[in-house]
Amino acid sequence: MTTPAFLSRLLRPFTTSAQMSVVPSTTATTTQSANTPPSTREHATFAGGCFWGVEHAFQKRFPQLQTRVGYTSSSSQNPDTPSNRAAPTYQQVCAARTPHTEAVQIAFDPAATSYRELVEFFFRMHDPTTRNRQGADSGAQYRSAVFWHGDAQEAVVRDVVERAGKEWWTGGKIVTELAPAGKWWDAEEYHQQYLDKNPGGYECPSHYIRSFPALSKPESDDDAAPPSNKI
Repeated sequence: MTTPAFLSRLLRPFTTSAQMSVVPSTTATTTQSANTPPSTREHATFAGGCFWGVEHAFQKRFPQLQTRVGYTSSSSQNPDTPSNRAAPTYQQVCAARTPHTEAVQIAFDPAATSYRELVEFFFRMHDPTTRNRQGADSGAQYRSAVFWHGDAQEAVVRDVVERAGKEWWTGGKIVTELAPAGKWWDAEEYHQQYLDKNPGGYECPSHYIRSFPALSKPESDDDAAPPSNKI
């Protein structure tokens, strides 16, 4: 009998998680590209179910950006403190033995790609109305979440969620967790760009681009992006 796809994820060998440089607020430490000065980079952190598919969607839509998959949660659950040094493993996160969620962190230059554009794309490519679940992946480790880095990102996230709830996701309430980013841990290396390395690998059925109309924006917001159904 064929093993269900979501169970096969749990049967793979596990390796030790590696810690990534921590970005608790607006500081970015991950390299976006050799041509982007570090002082201009920001981070965006999203969780929307299995991190393989979320990363793959962002990579296909924004191939110029650098992505990493890993484990994180809000700053209240997962504080950036010296005592918080134990890196979670994939096995622990999948078994819901930590407060962490599978997540994707993106390094970007806001002069080239706006944060609003990334947030709007996130709400197109997954289902934010299912609490603690995407497709067959169930549990708080697969919750929908946006972890912001600084006040400016928080304002954009809350505005997009309000508009998306009224204009896009009208059939159900958006239940995405909105919280300041906590400590970030890189996932094991074999998870990085997993679907590029394994084209036939598991893909969550909730990860596809919805054909929504353009989202409205504040009159003063010049950084909103046009809609894109490209993936």
